[in-house]
Amino acid sequence: MLNRTFLMPSLSASLFCKKINRLQPISFDKVFKFERFNTLCEGFVQLARYSDLKNRTGVYDLRKGSGRKWTVERDLEQLKQSIINGPIDMHEVIRMVGKNPFLWHGHWPVKDYARVFECLVLVDDISKEADKVVSKIRQIGRKLRSEPGMGSSLRPAPYVAVHIRVEIDWMIHCKKLEQRSGVSQICSSKQEIIERVGKIINLEAPIVVYLAVADNLLNDSSLLSGWNKGLVPCEKKNLGVDGIYKKHSYLIQSAIDNEVCSKADIFVGNSFSTFSSHIVFERTQKMMRMGSTSSCKNENEVDVQWPSYAYNIAAGESNGPQKWMTNMSDSSLRVISYDSNAISCLG
Repeated sequence: MLNRTFLMPSLSASLFCKKINRLQPISFDKVFKFERFNTLCEGFVQLARYSDLKNRTGVYDLRKGSGRKWTVERDLEQLKQSIINGPIDMHEVIRMVGKNPFLWHGHWPVKDYARVFECLVLVDDISKEADKVVSKIRQIGRKLRSEPGMGSSLRPAPYVAVHIRVEIDWMIHCKKLEQRSGVSQICSSKQEIIERVGKIINLEAPIVVYLAVADNLLNDSSLLSGWNKGLVPCEKKNLGVDGIYKKHSYLIQSAIDNEVCSKADIFVGNSFSTFSSHIVFERTQKMMRMGSTSSCKNENEVDVQWPSYAYNIAAGESNGPQKWMTNMSDSSLRVISYDSNAISCLG
């Protein structure tokens, strides 16, 4: 309705323990390819740089409603009135004022968000760093499979990626969240995660298990112990790639881990985590691009490519992790947002 271009946003990390040095915002084009985004999303949404502005003064403030009861219909009505009553066309820049304007979960269907997501392409520097990490993981996997009696294979050695949420900030927050919400399937101890990952059907042991974890927020030095025979856990330090991560800010480190988890043969995460939810969302998109329209197969069926699991939700009698797939036809972004156990594979 406004027929406007978005001024390029800054991206920031979000942590429950507010360590300021980790929360510095980063320009969008330091993470994603700016021109590529506009090419892929042409006709749907476009971005502009602040340097493109001719006049930075006289910004028109379009006030929006606040509160979780602010509905799509009320948003739309206020927008219409603002266009009719306000001199919007006389201003180069419109600034939305209000808490999370237009961004409540109910305002966006998943398919629209998926269209934007398809336009996000990592810059080469980050993509190459992620490729180095993936290469190192698969290299260790090949060594495991080249041992006597393992045979050989021309395909890349598979690996499992686990977004293991046991950092200081998360454990404090999730315990409070469980108490406040009355929901028990949020937190998972290290031991519970290890046990449930070990119960994934058809794991091709021996196999590398990459642990995506924020090392600097970790109090537990025993993450690599206690795993089932055939599951070989690795994290940044013992994998020998911590130097890659140390060069970058917290947010860029997260972007690298996002790629490593997205490319894993099997991904296991926490359904209440935005990071995990977006990885499953991306993997579901990959699955659909390959022509798969299947939802969730049962334990005795052959898995589709890019399988994902939620370790904080137990599956049936086996008590393994619950299979997880994004419902791409959902009318609300809540299914891929923080604070959700919507995994579409229950039942």
